[in-house]
Amino acid sequence: MRAVRTGERAAGAAGLVVTDAPYPHASENDVIVRVHAAGFTPGELGWPGTWTDRAGRDRAPSIPGHEVSGVVAELGYGTTGLTVGQRVFGLTDWTRDGTLAEYVAVEARNLAPLPATVSHLSAAALPISGLTAWQGLFDHGRLAVGQRVLIHGAGGGVGSLAIQLAHQAGAYVIATGRARDRAIATELGAHAFLDLDADRLADAGQVDLVLDVIGGEVLAASAAQVRPGGTLVTIAAPPTVSPAGGRALFFIVEPDRHRLADLAHRVHEGRLRPLVSTVHPLADAPHAFTAPRTAPGKPIIQVIETEPETEPELESEAAAGAAGA
Repeated sequence: MRAVRTGERAAGAAGLVVTDAPYPHASENDVIVRVHAAGFTPGELGWPGTWTDRAGRDRAPSIPGHEVSGVVAELGYGTTGLTVGQRVFGLTDWTRDGTLAEYVAVEARNLAPLPATVSHLSAAALPISGLTAWQGLFDHGRLAVGQRVLIHGAGGGVGSLAIQLAHQAGAYVIATGRARDRAIATELGAHAFLDLDADRLADAGQVDLVLDVIGGEVLAASAAQVRPGGTLVTIAAPPTVSPAGGRALFFIVEPDRHRLADLAHRVHEGRLRPLVSTVHPLADAPHAFTAPRTAPGKPIIQVIETEPETEPELESEAAAGAAGA
């Protein structure tokens, strides 16, 4: 099969190549998915799991990417609950070969059924961003109706979904980002927007929860915006400053097939909109890791050119992403 594989660790994205790779093996309770679309995180080339297995042994050259949407091609021994030919999407293990390939082996428990009304492009933008937004807001942040939440990175995959989820939960949403993100943040449900290049973070006032995806100075400054009893949640790095009278925590997103199914149902009903910024073919995936962001949302790799009659929304999604630039 064709896949993106890493080169020398020091080379980073420059070492990525599209080449032939072995067809994946389906272990017990695994599923082999024929990949239609895949998501990735540019920073994953710095993650330890990209280069070593759970025992710390070198596993390069590895295949990056951890978000998948596709069709079940094969079931491993003992796998139940899914069938060959079924549309699925999900989040793959950090220390196994990933989704930037024509086929990927995934633990069945990490996959959820994908409604026929949700495109593979949209589904590939959901697993990491959607689960991170949900877990940050509700599992760790304990966001409740009527609370004020400050969400950094409004134009990104996590931030754009977090705005929608927080708004629908009855929170007052303050989003931050660059000036170009203001329109989409407001459209998605933000009640207020701060331009990180021009506005003061203090203008956000006191909030019950901060959801941070940026880190650095923004993370450090955010602690002062959390009122006593509030929470600062980040996925960027362990916080070095805690809110006065509050708590600060760092977390890594965890697979959750039941929440994935819920998120997909929200997309099906039109209550949640994953933003696809750009769409690249598999052959262009190495370039996608370093390409500048030109539109809100998440870049997606389209591995299979899906027929228009089966996925009519694909063209409109790409056009909508371009329009948001």
